Amino acid sequence: MTKRAFDKIKAGLEDAIAYAAGDDSRGAISYIPSSVDVRAIRKAHGLTQKDFAVRFGFTLSRLRDWEQGRSSPDSASRAFLMVIAQEYDAVERALKVA
Repeated sequence: MTKRAFDKIKAGLEDAIAYAAGDDSRGAISYIPSSVDVRAIRKAHGLTQKDFAVRFGFTLSRLRDWEQGRSSPDSASRAFLMVIAQEYDAVERALKVA
């Protein structure tokens, strides 16, 4: 993993979180969907619920609640899930323990 890739991902997530909280002063226009198909994202990468939860820092019970419609991810989690969906390899590199 390069520090540069991690820094870019981190900055992007920080921007997404700030924007979701109502801070659009960073000048970026972003779109965080009102819902995401968590199960489809997980299955697209062939992961079990447990593996997906552990790999990306979610609790297993929270992941199950999302997939079964008992609750929905907050805006920061939706943003992170979209990054996982679109830039899976980069997220894995950024989160890989050395």
